[in-house]
Amino acid sequence: MATFGLEDQIVDEGVYARTVQRFRDAQIRLPTFAELADPTRISTVTAASVSRVDPDAASPLNLFRVHWYNDANRTSIVAIPDHVVLPSSLTGVDAPIVVLFGDRFPLIRAHKVLAAYACLAPRVITGQFDPTSHRAVWPSTGNYCRGGVAISKLMGCRGVAVLPEGMSKERFAWLEEWVAEPDDDIIRTPGTESNVKEIYDKCAELSEDPRNMVFNQFSEFGNHLAHYLCSGSAFARVFETLRQDRPSLSLAAFVCATGSAGTIGAGDYLKEAFGARICAVEALECPTMLSNGFGEHNIQGIGDKHIPLIHNVYNTDFVTAVSDRATDQLSLLFAEPSGRSYLARRRQIGEDVLGILDDFGLSSICNVVAAVKLAKHLGLGPDEVVMTVATDGAEMYASERERIGGRDFPDGFDEVAAGEVFGRFLLGAVDDHLIEATFDDRQRIFNLGYFTWVEQQGVTFADFVARRDQQFWVALRRRLETWDEMIDAFNAATGVEIA
Repeated sequence: MATFGLEDQIVDEGVYARTVQRFRDAQIRLPTFAELADPTRISTVTAASVSRVDPDAASPLNLFRVHWYNDANRTSIVAIPDHVVLPSSLTGVDAPIVVLFGDRFPLIRAHKVLAAYACLAPRVITGQFDPTSHRAVWPSTGNYCRGGVAISKLMGCRGVAVLPEGMSKERFAWLEEWVAEPDDDIIRTPGTESNVKEIYDKCAELSEDPRNMVFNQFSEFGNHLAHYLCSGSAFARVFETLRQDRPSLSLAAFVCATGSAGTIGAGDYLKEAFGARICAVEALECPTMLSNGFGEHNIQGIGDKHIPLIHNVYNTDFVTAVSDRATDQLSLLFAEPSGRSYLARRRQIGEDVLGILDDFGLSSICNVVAAVKLAKHLGLGPDEVVMTVATDGAEMYASERERIGGRDFPDGFDEVAAGEVFGRFLLGAVDDHLIEATFDDRQRIFNLGYFTWVEQQGVTFADFVARRDQQFWVALRRRLETWDEMIDAFNAATGVEIA
């Protein structure tokens, strides 16, 4: 499995030495995964220096902000990850739906910077990636390529984004500001959200140049491991805090769109800690897990038409699908003045909740709708918590909302339209397109990955089937401790101290 970012020893001393020198010259110090899981481990001196840096600046100090504990301004550390407990007046269910905010992360206002760091850092400390000669290639349908470009820049590397040409204008505008050479470092592939295969094909072409190293989030196990530890423990901290005030609470489920299947790794942590069931979510227009289906959709960032290699399929309890018509139109409800007016006047949604609706992008809304569907399916009560994540905020989708409004509401989005959208997609959400995964379901979904990974991407059959066993996933976690030891050794070799 060495090709999937799992090396845990130095493989090229020459590359390692050049990288140490580059980081020494650039004064780059790496955080450990333990520090990102629990920022109180970061030294007070380092934390003070970080607090003086703009969270969107291309400063290596922002590596120490790649965690869930940033405040709303992303300048200070909070004791409990920022979150909201959505009221039943909004969700229509008794079960508390708890949402953690991904837009508290630095640089891109999305938690994909964590995945990017978890993929690049192990390659750096093992002497596999040479920042003096390699280009880091980041294939993505959403925020991961932005996270990769940002982390590359902070770590003195050149990053290349590969993403479908149909993604939001705001993503491309951000990339143009951050890459070294926009004409070469932003690669647009055919299609939209569903066209992952076209991204892989371009990456295969790029890989023929030895200067390019592809960090495929769908097969890089560092992505899974960082979310298991850092995201899993963050969700656990929030739940434990809620339970201090209400000891009767139980954690019924963790709901997450699969995307690269990185974030859903937090569900493994929550299942072990609290017995939470794991619900994987996809777009109804492309129901790959539900029915081996295919199609196009606009829930940007969740990917589909294949099963990620890092998805622990045999630990998944439910699968459900949400229509992009729901996420499109609810994005207008949450963002437009008429939508918020309706929620305030007719649903009595308070300013505390209205004020955080900007924290919900398209995939974030998808997760909330899926959580509502699962709560209704299970008949959950007021003591049974469902947790999910707002992967990014609304700022990346202004152009999408303009397009959606013109398409679906040519006469304007008024309060009548807002009421119809709310009634149809939140109050009217039902447990359709949802399965409780049997062994046969898990086996079918797992087997579907064979065609992508073994037949197309060259993964060995032995490596592919090894992932059936839960002990495979448990054994992976030992690398986090080893990588932290190697990060400490790497930092000692550079001699970089933050003052």
